[in-house]
Amino acid sequence: MKKSSRDNVALTILRFNPGDERGPHYQTFEVKATKDTTVLDALFQVLDDQDHSLAFRYSCRSAVCGSSAMFINGRHRLACSTLLSELGGDVIVQPLPHMPIIKDLVVDLSLFFEKYKIIKPYVVPIKPTPEREWIQSPKERSKINDSTDCILCAACYSSCPSVWAGKNYLGPAALLWAYRFAADSRDGVLRDRVGVVSSEDGLWRCHTIFNCTEACPKNLNPARFVQNLKRTTTKETLKVKIPFLR
Repeated sequence: MKKSSRDNVALTILRFNPGDERGPHYQTFEVKATKDTTVLDALFQVLDDQDHSLAFRYSCRSAVCGSSAMFINGRHRLACSTLLSELGGDVIVQPLPHMPIIKDLVVDLSLFFEKYKIIKPYVVPIKPTPEREWIQSPKERSKINDSTDCILCAACYSSCPSVWAGKNYLGPAALLWAYRFAADSRDGVLRDRVGVVSSEDGLWRCHTIFNCTEACPKNLNPARFVQNLKRTTTKETLKVKIPFLR
């Protein structure tokens, strides 16, 4: 690996092209860096000036869209908000682990978003639509405050051993969003939501390993939301089986 000078950083990237006989391999580039240079900035330097074939995802460049989630120096991070100056020394960038690689740092997120769609990620009201808006009190809103900050970057999904072991497991991101809508005071299909997540590949596949919490670049706690959803699901199931608990 190349050594880094004061103004230059050695950026090592895991490369993969399905048509390349070499298979996955590391390639090191030297990039210019200031204290404000992000990993995403460095990747653009490589793309623009050294290798036009480099593939990676990005969109908002503001840590909001989740597109630039990668495995940087052994941790799940957002390339757009990770400064080279914070990493120290040489930098190794890999695609999200345990995900099918399409090319270089771009992974296939199809299954991730299919599972997200399964939990019906939208409010389903049972009351007539109001003329202006659905009103929530501060107390009602507080139940879903943190869960709405998930940016669907798939870092938690990539880090979860239960996902690695079972391809049908919904995963922490989908379950976090299932909690978000189950706890929403405007939603009216809690029983249906409980039915979706109560399967063998749903809630009960989570073993509370906390990899998801450690991996989240937005400092959320997906494991906590999954546990809250387990309590909600258990209570709702008991209501069905033991009517006098209603």
